[in-house]
Amino acid sequence: MNSSSFSTVNPATGEQIETFSVFSPLETEAVLARADKSFQSFRRVSVHQRAQFLSDLAATLRKQKAQLAKVITAEMGKVSAEAGAEIEKCAMEADWYAEHGPQMFADAPAPTGKVEAYVSYLPLGPILAIMPWNLPIWQLTRMALPTLLAGNVVLIKHSTNTQRSSLEFERVMREAGFPEGVFQNLILKTEDIVNVINDPRVQGASVTGSVRAGSAVASQAGKVIKKTIMELGGSDAFIVCKDADIPKAVAAGITSRFSNAGQVCLAAKRFILVEEIADDFEKLFVEAAKAIRVGDPTDPATQMGPMARIDLRDSLHKQVEGSIAKGARALCGGKPAEGKGAFYTPTVLSGVTQGMPAFDEETFGPVAAITRVPDINAAVDAANASEFGLSGNIWTRDVDAARKIARELYTGGVFINGFTASNPRVPVGGVKNSGYGRELSRFGAHAFVNPQTVWIENL
Repeated sequence: MNSSSFSTVNPATGEQIETFSVFSPLETEAVLARADKSFQSFRRVSVHQRAQFLSDLAATLRKQKAQLAKVITAEMGKVSAEAGAEIEKCAMEADWYAEHGPQMFADAPAPTGKVEAYVSYLPLGPILAIMPWNLPIWQLTRMALPTLLAGNVVLIKHSTNTQRSSLEFERVMREAGFPEGVFQNLILKTEDIVNVINDPRVQGASVTGSVRAGSAVASQAGKVIKKTIMELGGSDAFIVCKDADIPKAVAAGITSRFSNAGQVCLAAKRFILVEEIADDFEKLFVEAAKAIRVGDPTDPATQMGPMARIDLRDSLHKQVEGSIAKGARALCGGKPAEGKGAFYTPTVLSGVTQGMPAFDEETFGPVAAITRVPDINAAVDAANASEFGLSGNIWTRDVDAARKIARELYTGGVFINGFTASNPRVPVGGVKNSGYGRELSRFGAHAFVNPQTVWIENL
């Protein structure tokens, strides 16, 4: 293997799966030319026809769910049940946009007195999407489906460790009837991305990933005046008030923190407990974490598989060790699992405070950080004491009070008595270092459009 190729590795076994070649400049140019040509025709396809493509895509995804889920599990270690659920969620999104999308692109009348005026939502062109490995097909549909519905075309630079997942999705798109060139993969080195951003045919970029990656892309796109959408991770607070339903909060917290081996941007990561109920919550939470069955992600009995890569696991362990060195206590886990693969034991850290990696940084793996506070005001302060602002959770029986608390949280979303989940009906995105712009709902549908004003005066 040389610098122009890379291999994917099964994180459960450490075995090599497949080797891919990086695109040459000529191959990249062919993709860009095809995207530009496809856009010139696809933008003229009616929104109702584009919606029908999405409906057909939903059916194709469901038909091939088992095959796609198998690829996801092999490439990044997601347990089989979660991988299948990911594909079903993608199909659900496609169905939702097929039904509700066309009305989002109807011309919108603009009241202007005697003058007739309206706003048309027109596509921009080829849009570059730089996507992560943790939800390797959902991340594609979350960005691409509303963008395509708008009449744009999409170029995907996926993570190298989930390259086959992205290629499989491109194949499914074609089988569902999308025209050639509407959705294409770009297999590139990181340093080659700048050339695509600078290409005059590319009209914008969307990034889901790290702050460093988002900053680099946004900086480059800004130089050439191109729109960007950024979803850059988070360190979501899970606030548990003194009147919360503790067993339900524990169950939701376990699901939110340890699903997908904790590798979810929108997952609860910092559990902020009002002192009055902290002992009860912590006891039940640790018991539940210890009971999680970790192992072969293809085994139906397994509840949590490996992390996606060995280097990611090792980085997480350094964050755990750094937090313990500053006074946190590991109530369970706190170390890599023995044996082969990128497994990490479900971990609960108590006594976590500002200044520790588990509080200050995003822990992208199966580590829950517990922080105790005296009251709800201190809980809000702790929740906001983060560079991130993606989402947050509030658990209380007083919903009216929770609505007021929600307005004090600097986050893109707040979920009351439930854990954070993305859904096409509502926008997803963040503030602060979690990024800007929104995906999904009508906000995602209009993320890459030209809202064109048409003003007509009668002669």
